[in-house]
Amino acid sequence: MTATPAPVNSRAITLAVLAIFCFSCMDVCVKAISPITGVMPALWARYTVQMLLVLILVAPRLRSVVRSRYPKLQVTRSLLLMMATFFFFMALGRIGLAEATAVMSLNPMLITIGGAIFLGEALGQRRVAAIVVAMIGALIVIRPGSDVFTTVALLPLCAATCFAAYTLITRRIGPDEDVWTSLFYTGLVGTLILSLIVPFYWQPLTLKAVGLMGLIGLFGATGQMLLIRALSMAEASLLAPFNYSGLVFSISFGLIIFAEVPDVWTIVGVLVIAGAGLYVWHRETRVAKAAR
Repeated sequence: MTATPAPVNSRAITLAVLAIFCFSCMDVCVKAISPITGVMPALWARYTVQMLLVLILVAPRLRSVVRSRYPKLQVTRSLLLMMATFFFFMALGRIGLAEATAVMSLNPMLITIGGAIFLGEALGQRRVAAIVVAMIGALIVIRPGSDVFTTVALLPLCAATCFAAYTLITRRIGPDEDVWTSLFYTGLVGTLILSLIVPFYWQPLTLKAVGLMGLIGLFGATGQMLLIRALSMAEASLLAPFNYSGLVFSISFGLIIFAEVPDVWTIVGVLVIAGAGLYVWHRETRVAKAAR
């Protein structure tokens, strides 16, 4: 496989981090709305708002957007993302934001391994080192044997597995598909399936709930668009370490919004994770400058 130019890698990393930030904002809204409406209405809003946004923005060229070179893969990746979102939303309603994200942060390892096995992506020593260091940081945060490892912890673990598979398929079709085509399919599949399920879980909506549901869809659609674009520009294994930035965001939001105070070991783990990601970022930036 031809190596991706360093300047492109740097832009892809920026887009990936912005995508994770949007997903973290979405998670905050989900955690806030779960006690009000439950998970299913929030999940339905995530995809329905995205579907509406996509339809509005691509209306003049809808016919071309609907056409896909990989319709079966588009449906498969859409189902995987919906399942990942479902498992993670369920976890957010039962455990802390930082804990759920910490378990979910195992997905970069799965992405890196899958990228090497299924996509033939190169695994240089520095990338492997960054993944290993970030994994050590995640283990420091979640500390096997602690209260994080309950049966509920299996929910974000299932989400991580589904999200890794989604990411790999997105990387596979990304260079050949319009970003809006991928957004259209994920929104369409999620909306159709969840619209059949949500009536059984519907709760009367308050003004606050309506606002949160709108934000869930907006942050989710924006984050997914940025991530799809990033994956079309760079290898999944390169971007994998930066998924750990979501752990930094979630702990910060948990502290500020939900008064979830992290302990010393959580802070140490976050610093290790951030250091691994920043190392890769620094290296890619230096290579980009040298290439100019």
